[in-house]
Amino acid sequence: FQMFRRVPVTLVRGRGTRVWDDQGREYLDFVQGIAVNVLGHAHPVVADAVRRQAEELIHTSNLVYTTPQLELAALLVEHSCLDRVFFCNSGAEANEGAIKLARRYGRERLNGAYEIICTVNGFHGRTLATVTATGTEKYRLPFAPLPEGFVHVPFDDVAAIQAATTPRTCAVLLEPVQGEGGVNVPAPDYLRRVRQWCDQHGLLLILDEVQTGVGRTGTLWAYEQAGAEPDVMTLAKGLGGGVPIGAVLAREHVAAHFYPGDHGTTFGGNPLATRAGYAVLQYVIQQDLPARARELGAYLMQRLRGLEDRHAVIRGVRGVGLLVAVELRTDAAEEVARRCLERGLLVNNLKPDLLRFTPPLTVSREEIDRAVEILDAALGDAPPK
Repeated sequence: FQMFRRVPVTLVRGRGTRVWDDQGREYLDFVQGIAVNVLGHAHPVVADAVRRQAEELIHTSNLVYTTPQLELAALLVEHSCLDRVFFCNSGAEANEGAIKLARRYGRERLNGAYEIICTVNGFHGRTLATVTATGTEKYRLPFAPLPEGFVHVPFDDVAAIQAATTPRTCAVLLEPVQGEGGVNVPAPDYLRRVRQWCDQHGLLLILDEVQTGVGRTGTLWAYEQAGAEPDVMTLAKGLGGGVPIGAVLAREHVAAHFYPGDHGTTFGGNPLATRAGYAVLQYVIQQDLPARARELGAYLMQRLRGLEDRHAVIRGVRGVGLLVAVELRTDAAEEVARRCLERGLLVNNLKPDLLRFTPPLTVSREEIDRAVEILDAALGDAPPK
């Protein structure tokens, strides 16, 4: 199936921020599997963990416990505000689990409430339920009729959430920063005010930290910057450092509404994935990579903003930590990304007028400087139309 608009390059090897194609050409990778490889390519911590675990135990089932699963769950609970963990394989699966949990909670605690308030331009996955929760019509409309129970309101608009709340509402589902929607950063008090509203009305606050979690935004979890703790949090992407894994975390009183048999997974939480996740998360915490993301993210945005006077096509730069976007005044992002590729830089043309930068948390200042130099050259004296 031709389901992806692939960049015309075949990668065969990676190390840190760099990758090589089948022709031996080297690139700086500022996509990193779409914010997945938080430690970069082929980091020894990930490679060693996977190799050792593959030699011991790759898969059992969730009919038994395994040590890597228990260790990663304990580490997540210790370093978050949540109490229970369910492992799965992807961000979409994590959000599916969170949606089911919210409906179960609403059924038992909120007189059968089942509606979840989501946001325009939010992105939560490609399964039928998560694509319905996603706030972009082009992803939803081809698959109608869609499941009921999802209400969409503008992002960064507390009043809209308040107006959309009814006796049918059981939860609010948000990304702390909208990733696929355009690296949209809300007002500093947005999540705190949403948290207050949820508390007043007994609603669950579900934070989708699939893209923002594991240090990407400058703290281990993005909610820490907002002063708003979730009732449920979903993770994936960076948690495995390249190995597929997802997780649903919940407070004890919320998780208690899932009973044995309500949800399940064959591969989720297997020893290989959870060993990789444990190695990645432990390294991120011990090396304080969120602080590094905060520092180098500010440096990246500073360097990118330095191009604004040179290139009128740049409308602005925004982001938090090492989740950064450059917005253009024209629909030239695909052409600019192609020019960057020719010069040895992989960058994501997220929208027709938007470039997204998600380098690893281990990126160096020198690599950032080189990436900005390449973008500068790609924009050129004659900006793309």
